[in-house]
Amino acid sequence: MQGVGFRPFVHGAARGCGLAGFVRNDGRGALIEVEGEDAQIEAFAEELVRRAPPLARIERIARESIATTGARGFAIAASEASGERCALIAPDVATCADCIAEIFDPLARRHRYPFTNCTNCGPRFTIALGVPWDRAQTTMSGFAMCADCAREYADPRDRRFHAQPVCCPACGPRLRLETNDGKPEPGDPIARAAALIASGAIVAVKGIGGHHLATSALDARAVAALRERKRREERPFAVMVADLAAAERLAVLSDASRRWLASAERPIVLVPRRADAPVVDGVAPGSHLVGLLLPYTPLHHLLAREIAAPFVLTSGNVSDEPIAYCDDDARDRLAALCDFRLVHDRPIHMRCDDSVAHEARGRVRLLRRSRGFAPRPLALPFRAPRPILACGGELKNTICLAVEERAFVSHHLGDLEHYAAFASFREAIGHFERLFDARPGVVAHDLHPEYLSTKHAAALAAADPALALESVQHHHAHAAACLAEAGHIGRAIAVCFDGLGYGSDGTLWGGELLLADCAEFTRAGALAPVAMPGGSAAIREPWRMALAHLDAAYGDATPAGLAVMQRNAARWDAVRAVLRSGTYAPVTSSAGRLFDAVAALLGLRDRVSFEGQAAIALEQCADPLERGEYPAQLRDGPMLELPGAELIRGVVGDLRAGRSVPQIAARFHNSLAALVVAACVRLRDRTGLGVAALSGGVFQNALLLERVCDRLERADFSVLTHSAVPANDGGLSFGQAVVAAARDRQRALG
Repeated sequence: MQGVGFRPFVHGAARGCGLAGFVRNDGRGALIEVEGEDAQIEAFAEELVRRAPPLARIERIARESIATTGARGFAIAASEASGERCALIAPDVATCADCIAEIFDPLARRHRYPFTNCTNCGPRFTIALGVPWDRAQTTMSGFAMCADCAREYADPRDRRFHAQPVCCPACGPRLRLETNDGKPEPGDPIARAAALIASGAIVAVKGIGGHHLATSALDARAVAALRERKRREERPFAVMVADLAAAERLAVLSDASRRWLASAERPIVLVPRRADAPVVDGVAPGSHLVGLLLPYTPLHHLLAREIAAPFVLTSGNVSDEPIAYCDDDARDRLAALCDFRLVHDRPIHMRCDDSVAHEARGRVRLLRRSRGFAPRPLALPFRAPRPILACGGELKNTICLAVEERAFVSHHLGDLEHYAAFASFREAIGHFERLFDARPGVVAHDLHPEYLSTKHAAALAAADPALALESVQHHHAHAAACLAEAGHIGRAIAVCFDGLGYGSDGTLWGGELLLADCAEFTRAGALAPVAMPGGSAAIREPWRMALAHLDAAYGDATPAGLAVMQRNAARWDAVRAVLRSGTYAPVTSSAGRLFDAVAALLGLRDRVSFEGQAAIALEQCADPLERGEYPAQLRDGPMLELPGAELIRGVVGDLRAGRSVPQIAARFHNSLAALVVAACVRLRDRTGLGVAALSGGVFQNALLLERVCDRLERADFSVLTHSAVPANDGGLSFGQAVVAAARDRQRALG
């Protein structure tokens, strides 16, 4: 891994062991040549592993004996850019404790300097133009070091020894505050911006991977204005706080959540909000969770200290578009969204959104893997014979470049239905191919013929006859991602629950039981299919799915007077006619749409403004102490069927009996979990498989995950779940790469 202070560390370790020689970066990693006595060399080799820099990842050390040269002293030699390139660029890293102390030290040269960094922290991926990791290969190349920075850079005893982004107020990037139409604001930019944010103004802040929009989290009018401008009706905003103590005042934190909030990666972590937390309800409407993050750049630390209160920090964009990162683009796109801009002149080469995580079953799990993690590679469970480009899905898109035993999953790229996200998708493919010097021999894609990622894969193959196309079914990709993350290369029972994915039979799947390994799968069971009246309209309006599931459960005998029918009486009969006609009513086995139906039946959401909103409401309202369930029976046959109709009848029966909504929501979760486990047991009886893998966006539901895992473990299953790879479509590209690599490997082995 380059950009983690490894060469300075090697320099110090070699000198400490009395060795001569050199260390240099090349396209493959770090090359070290040492000359000395055997005992000295052995001590040095131990030091490399035992005391490596905190950000370093040593995969292996290859040693070769060569003739002595009589060298004297140890040096950091100039990097070599020629030859094969497979070295790794580090993710962007949160400001270290030493640099934080420095920016708040009135006597320090970098007091209040918002671009302070060292070998242990600062920007990496977002400023890297290529490898080897040298200043000339970053967007810092335009800033010539002053004499003081050059002296630090060249001093082996200094923590900025060979720190490529090193800078200071005399020679580095500069900050400025301006109005949204570009007029400069007088005074100290940080103090003035902090005062504006605290007063309820909306300030665009240029960070490491793009621009954010910031405003007070204590001001209801400011939060409402931000929602209106971003056209973000109800999706929660992230809140930045100065430190863990401030986070504790807003939320109930577990040890795991504390570690992740304060980690070098600094993701947004979804945590239970305290009842007396002062942030306004508009920050996360209707949710008992709040997404917190701690400062991860010097600028954030300075702002948080000045504001001294929680503030919203959300991506600089109109809802669902990619985050703005280029200066000209940001100026145009954010003009109508902000009142002021806090910007600087260090270019961002690659946009990168914040990562998002939550805790489930005692583990913090990534919901979005982006800043702080990308482009750190994931391990493939076997070697890919040829480089593979996996194009991911349509929503929450990422791409993955697999080279030998590494899978480089990109930062979050967004929903490809937006042109800017599709442009970012194409840009990321080119950047990763250049960064890792890999020309794909295989391009993997989803089965859905209308996904833009699928069409792009086909266009790449049409332009290059040597490029092999590999189609991967959506839920098989989910399963393979889960298996590969766990390092499991054998077959398993995969439970893949999500919204929608194109099935091998041309219908829309989403509640699947697969017998799968990394190369192939068999569909062994699914939720009973129902129609989606109005197609995509049924995703935006969950009451339509309630109608469809009621019709499947009762037909013409649907009980009269249900609240969901009364609320939507004006369109109920017309939509039921569409459903029964089969026109504009595609059939799906989706678990996500079943959650939507139950949420609408319980009066939680008839309409949604963002993906998964109804299911999230259903999970959050469920009584965690309720253990009751409905007597739903698994339907046997060549392919198992999980009867959604019986769950719907149970929900309706409880509604009519006057049970509370939290009780019913919990009973639904418990009953679905019981059906899943019964199906896994039945499949184990048939196949002998005792490993169950849980994947798909529905398994972001912590309550369902807990209920299913607990029951499976009591039934003596080994259970595989996601942590480092998102269970949602953000993990699809990794799964596609795994499947393509497994199949290519099988072909290579004959």
